[in-house]
Amino acid sequence: MVQLAPGSQTAVLERTEVRPEDGDHDRFSHYVPKGKLMEAMVNGTPVVALCGKVWVPTHNPEKYPVCPTCKEIWESLKPGNDKGPDR
Repeated sequence: MVQLAPGSQTAVLERTEVRPEDGDHDRFSHYVPKGKLMEAMVNGTPVVALCGKVWVPTHNPEKYPVCPTCKEIWESLKPGNDKGPDR
């Protein structure tokens, strides 16, 4: 039970639960290293996309459009020995 200060009418209860972030990850596919994506999908661990979005992937990324921020960052990177972005 929360104790109220004398004369107060309102109490603040802080919650420590962590909720998944709603937003772009539900509407876009993001660029992440392929090895990290497979590991995350098998183990249920979070990944970090190029755009900074952190989430646990659960859906097929090919069903969603590419995140514009991830795409912009990927296109700004210097070409290397990679064969393309991993989504």
